[in-house]
Amino acid sequence: MPTLNWIGKEAVVNHDKEVPFRLLKKVKAHSVEDNSQNLIIKGDNLEGLKALMPYYIGKVKCIYIDPPYNTGNENWVYNDKVNSPKIKKWLEASLKGHSVDANDLCRHDKWLCMMYPRLKLLRDLLSDDGFIGIQCDDNESAHLRLLCDEIFGEGNYRNSIYWKRTFAGKTISKNLPWNVDTILLYSKNQNTNLNNITMELTEKDIASFNKDDNDGRGKYNTVSLQKTATPTKGTKYNYIDNKGKVWKCPEKGWRMVFEKMKALENDNRLYITDKTIRQKYYLNERLEIGKQIDNLWMDIGNMNRSQGENVGFIGQKPLKIMKRIIELTCKEKDAIILDSFAGSGSTGHAVLDLNKEDGGNRKFILIEMEDDIAKKITAERVKRVIEKYDYKDGFEYCELDKPLFDENGQIEETCDFNQFATYIYFTETQTNIDKKQIDKNFIGESGETEYYLIYKEKYKNVLDKKFLSKIKKTKNKKVIYADFCMVDEDEMKKFNIQFKQIPYEVKVY
Repeated sequence: MPTLNWIGKEAVVNHDKEVPFRLLKKVKAHSVEDNSQNLIIKGDNLEGLKALMPYYIGKVKCIYIDPPYNTGNENWVYNDKVNSPKIKKWLEASLKGHSVDANDLCRHDKWLCMMYPRLKLLRDLLSDDGFIGIQCDDNESAHLRLLCDEIFGEGNYRNSIYWKRTFAGKTISKNLPWNVDTILLYSKNQNTNLNNITMELTEKDIASFNKDDNDGRGKYNTVSLQKTATPTKGTKYNYIDNKGKVWKCPEKGWRMVFEKMKALENDNRLYITDKTIRQKYYLNERLEIGKQIDNLWMDIGNMNRSQGENVGFIGQKPLKIMKRIIELTCKEKDAIILDSFAGSGSTGHAVLDLNKEDGGNRKFILIEMEDDIAKKITAERVKRVIEKYDYKDGFEYCELDKPLFDENGQIEETCDFNQFATYIYFTETQTNIDKKQIDKNFIGESGETEYYLIYKEKYKNVLDKKFLSKIKKTKNKKVIYADFCMVDEDEMKKFNIQFKQIPYEVKVY
């Protein structure tokens, strides 16, 4: 398979392994409701993705990202701390305020160095039946395709979706007007099927239903019965209609077996003349089921008319495109959806909207690097749509805290009780700890389960009978973390206790 090379590639191929595992710290002032499993994370998305790994590896069903198009006009900054002399020069330039613009001769190299480790982490976060859609334009689409072939596997490329992003007229110039954006779609596993979703018929589609037999079934159009792909068993035969006319087998056979074709004719669903035999499709039936979606999306609408404008925000990604991607890739109504270039928060809005429409319980994770954007746009937009449209769920707004595990997966020597409590509570509940709940060894509860941590010094923390006097006198299940357990099974059952060992290291991903 052909692979792509660029300046700095050898320094970033394993950079995702060099990033430490950081904790997530809830900022209650910017959150909506408590104990929500929806997350908005403010921070560099490389570190944000690594922070998610211990909890979400292999669990995300749909990822949709809209990274910088690298047009030369966005003025984005490459700031990954990679141990490479060349890349350190890039970092020095970014610290001096030099952004990646059209005059930067390493513009494409920097973009690829930025994307490579992030795509590797995104792939690891995907579930085995998960999909990722990456929005781009022609500035990087060719590079991105080769990059994704390398990371996800060439066989996992599923299609390129093209959506008409603008309908505005263009002045005549030396180039053709640019009206289309691309979404590269990859799966984690090439055997995973996309959902068979449909879209509404357009006025042009409806106009094509122009025949009527006046038999009460209404208008219909006709479709060829000849097979165009490889013939399947039972589809190569000469068909004899009810009037005795013999229709010679097409070169690749018919689209169906003889018995099904005869049943259609008996139900007056075949359009037969002296020269042709075709299948009838009735308008009233097609209106109910819509038409099969393909990879050319002309019905999305103008790029700058996202429904976010209804609450004061206009985003790059229309709400309709996000909902369609989720419906296309997620059968489960409790799927996790991730967007690590969150921007105005369209992905979160789309998840909440779909949940309200079909009663689903999907969860979103959004990561946004810019502080002002994360607080004043991403979180604020999602907050406003929750209030305006009465969505049932909220979100936790988080920032990246200090590292808990280093890049080798070993616990930091400076780790304290609160850090362990934060990590353990999120591992158990996928919600952030409220430190006001912490009462000595009790670190919080979720549902009908209470969580406890015994930790003073590494490898010297014991759950013994003396500790049982410190737990709450409730019937709730009690999960207690320590290094060793000296309580017998009968006592454990009596107090409804489950013992777990303190995790001093995390699997290196």
